[in-house]
Amino acid sequence: MSAKVFVSRPIPEPGLESLKQAGLRVEVNPEDRVLTSEELVRFCRGKEGLLCLLTDAIDRAFLDQVPDLKSVATMSVGYNHIDLEAAAEKGIGVSNTPGVLTDATAELTWALLLAVARRIPEAARFLRGGEFTGWGPMLFLGTELYGKTLGIVGAGRIGTAVGLRAAAFGMKVIYSDPRRNRELEKRTRAEPAELDRLLAESDFASLHVPLTEETRGLIGRGELRRMKKSAFLINVSRGAVVDEEALAEALREQEIAGAGLDVYEKEPHVHPGLLTLKNVVLLPHIGSATVETRTRMAVMAGEDLAAMLAGRPPANPVPLPR
Repeated sequence: MSAKVFVSRPIPEPGLESLKQAGLRVEVNPEDRVLTSEELVRFCRGKEGLLCLLTDAIDRAFLDQVPDLKSVATMSVGYNHIDLEAAAEKGIGVSNTPGVLTDATAELTWALLLAVARRIPEAARFLRGGEFTGWGPMLFLGTELYGKTLGIVGAGRIGTAVGLRAAAFGMKVIYSDPRRNRELEKRTRAEPAELDRLLAESDFASLHVPLTEETRGLIGRGELRRMKKSAFLINVSRGAVVDEEALAEALREQEIAGAGLDVYEKEPHVHPGLLTLKNVVLLPHIGSATVETRTRMAVMAGEDLAAMLAGRPPANPVPLPR
């Protein structure tokens, strides 16, 4: 009898087709929302496979209640929502979807950067509110990108893609990363820098680090005070990398010029201090939200889940502790 799998939220149809074509019996969350822990357990009982999302808590308490589960494929690059130690103990294989969302997330980074620098959401609200009465020399003055310094914190795939696009805007690039990025240096003349120097020199500081114990709270009050008053902070990495209370204070007191955020410290909750400010652009975690990327992610997760359940290694295994 073919294995049963559960998909924790509706995903692009090609992802579901990859599961069905493998002969798996597929059940999908009938509602487009995050399931509670109890609901997820109930749906996953008797299932051998789970295709989950970053918003699902695949912790030890959950895994203890679904003894039939053999494989978990997360439709995300990050996998800090999965207890890898518990999965290893129970012999559960885990896969993710790396690399596939690089360009979409890099493009959204630039969308945020341009939006906050040129005050686009603020100007759009002004016009739609009927306040536009004609051109004025002081109307919504923003900041140019040409000749400015872009600081990239975390020069992995996405950080590199963001840096490579900076050449089109005539920007200088500096980056902070534990490893040298020769490609970025060669193609953009980027300079490696310690985080303190990067924050002090950057006109735009863009965050692209994974969430680890070292990066949690990486940008707090001290770091924000090192930035120029004319500088902007962009975060499309993980919300908990930034202390939102400190950021709200820095924006309110105009210690920095502005910020663009796609992720939040206690997502989906957004610090209320940010919601009332005009100098921050807030997006609902849409970094990879293109038809092309989400479809590729769904297919990748589906194919890897099918492979694991068939006893084959997935193309994108998450290394488990031994």
